[in-house]
Amino acid sequence: MTKNSTENRTGRLAHLDVLISGASIAGPALALGLARYGARVTVVEKASELREGGFAVDFRGHVHRTVLTSMGIWDAIHARQTRMGRQTVVDADGTPRVDLPAEMMSGDVEILRGDLARIMYERTADRFAYVFDDSIATLDESPGGVDVTFERGAPRRFDLVVGADGLHSLTRRLTFGDESGHLRFLDHYVAAFGVPNDLGLDRVGRLYSEPGRAVVIGNYDGDPDRAGALLVFRSRRLEFDRRDVAAQKRILAERFAGMGWEAPRVLKALEGAEELYFDAIAQVHVDRLTKGRVALLGDAGYGATMGGMGTGVAIVAAYVLAGELALADGDHRTAFAAYETRIRDFAKGCQKISGNAGPFFAPPTERRIRSRDLMYRLLSSRPLAGFFKKLTERAATGIELREYPRP
Repeated sequence: MTKNSTENRTGRLAHLDVLISGASIAGPALALGLARYGARVTVVEKASELREGGFAVDFRGHVHRTVLTSMGIWDAIHARQTRMGRQTVVDADGTPRVDLPAEMMSGDVEILRGDLARIMYERTADRFAYVFDDSIATLDESPGGVDVTFERGAPRRFDLVVGADGLHSLTRRLTFGDESGHLRFLDHYVAAFGVPNDLGLDRVGRLYSEPGRAVVIGNYDGDPDRAGALLVFRSRRLEFDRRDVAAQKRILAERFAGMGWEAPRVLKALEGAEELYFDAIAQVHVDRLTKGRVALLGDAGYGATMGGMGTGVAIVAAYVLAGELALADGDHRTAFAAYETRIRDFAKGCQKISGNAGPFFAPPTERRIRSRDLMYRLLSSRPLAGFFKKLTERAATGIELREYPRP
């Protein structure tokens, strides 16, 4: 690794050399924030290139809008938004049971995770060093900084290290211990992969549930040929190798065997799927978000697999962390303490609602399925539409933003 050309930049944080682990969402968001103050930043990412596609992520409420506008990416997100419409719960024969309003599933604006990462990457790649196909191997903190060794690159010393490397964060493991002490399993698993658009969907989705399992098919980009499938199922904790895709496909084939609606065609598409996301629905719980010169950001510190507005939290938290570092002129002790104080309750509030994700998609009984459909039929009716919108925004707006120094 070599230091990047930002060493001659001026700003409140020009003296600060920061390593960010992870180039998904939280990492580039922090890089974008730190760029305003002249910090020197290196982003290391274990993937060989920027990850494209992925889940659709949404933003909702005035807090998200304020932060995205301040970061200068609000208009770019709108230009590449999915424009996703309603998602419909269906019976086994495809008959609609209830429509889920777009604002419930897609917020004020929705964008594919990969597109959002690309927007932030393009605004920082010419200022900072992005190092792909590498990862942190060891961290050794001393009074003068953090000595970091990498799996591939040469060792370096940094002033600060930020773990923005997701639910299974290596930075968290190296700093706070094994993930078994921090990852709380929520009794469900989720998988996502591409499927043919056999239903002819155009920016809409269909959800079918049987007790303890669900299939969702959606089209987010208007492509007449391709769609995405989401599989959710209830289960005890499973032992599996996260690198063994063939074994994960076998688990899914067993769990969804005999299911109705489009499940047989989805499982057929799964056989040939080149990319598969498969993981437990879980939450991260740590006692602290910082330790010495190391901080956790986004899913690494307070993540949830799905349903917890994790992307919105990561963006807001990156904005706060960059702002607090600027406010403290790079004093990490002061900045990290303020970051913990300001973010912890907000993140926990958003994370709390993620516990509903598994039971929402895959209620455990037929009775629970009917109750879910009835509740959302009522919430989406015209008399309750305003209340429903406020309900979906409550967690997302649960923080008071403070003024940070101008660059």
